[in-house]
Amino acid sequence: MTYLLAVDVGNSNITLGAFDGDNLAATWRVSTESRRTDDEHYLLFDGLLKSSGIDKEKINAVAMCSVVPPVTAMVRGALARLSDADVMVVGPGTKTGLKIGYDRPQDVGTDRIVDAVAAFHIYGAPCVVVDFGTATVFDGITAKAEYLGGALAPGVTVAADALYHAASQLRRVELQAPERAIGRNNVEALQSGLVFGYVGLVEGMIRRFVAELADPDPADVNVIATGGLARVIADQTELFTAVDEDLTLTGLRLLHELNG
Repeated sequence: MTYLLAVDVGNSNITLGAFDGDNLAATWRVSTESRRTDDEHYLLFDGLLKSSGIDKEKINAVAMCSVVPPVTAMVRGALARLSDADVMVVGPGTKTGLKIGYDRPQDVGTDRIVDAVAAFHIYGAPCVVVDFGTATVFDGITAKAEYLGGALAPGVTVAADALYHAASQLRRVELQAPERAIGRNNVEALQSGLVFGYVGLVEGMIRRFVAELADPDPADVNVIATGGLARVIADQTELFTAVDEDLTLTGLRLLHELNG
């Protein structure tokens, strides 16, 4: 048995997944720390693999994407020590199978392209991908395999943190849907605004994206949610076709196959 190790370096978290063929055998999520050295990353990744009973000697392929340049080299160095396999880093020159319609393709986060590739191949297009991470990111892909672009909004956690720091009488709450929209206390009021408020934002943006992608029937547009808070928001609306927290990892596997 051999594994492909997929690594997604995000602004808040580094997500890793070990694939046995098409099967995602194990996943891990750790915080992104710019001051962590390649030695520290190596020890951390090695420990994660051991905790799941995966022998690093059986990793024969590594694929990663990163939107945090200061961390990219450290993670890549750690992965090179972890496995003898070449580390495929998604970037300029990577074959994606998509036509990039962004005015400046180099400005698109590689994780957005990876998500688009996975959504296109797994769920079909036209499609909209909504990634609930540090930012809430919307991306549109046409039935002709064109990545058109998208929209960026503050993530739910980022918005919550900004509110806590700006309003001294408010405290942190668990990001979950309250029983009602009209909160009877500060906890319910915050949960309502953060969860139901973002549901309203997400639904409005999805409808706009679907209207621009529909050719000719809006029902043909698939809408996929991914990211750490995907289920919190997706559970409050019926507009999503699927919730796939591992979309980026799967996209990395697909891109490795495409560039192999």
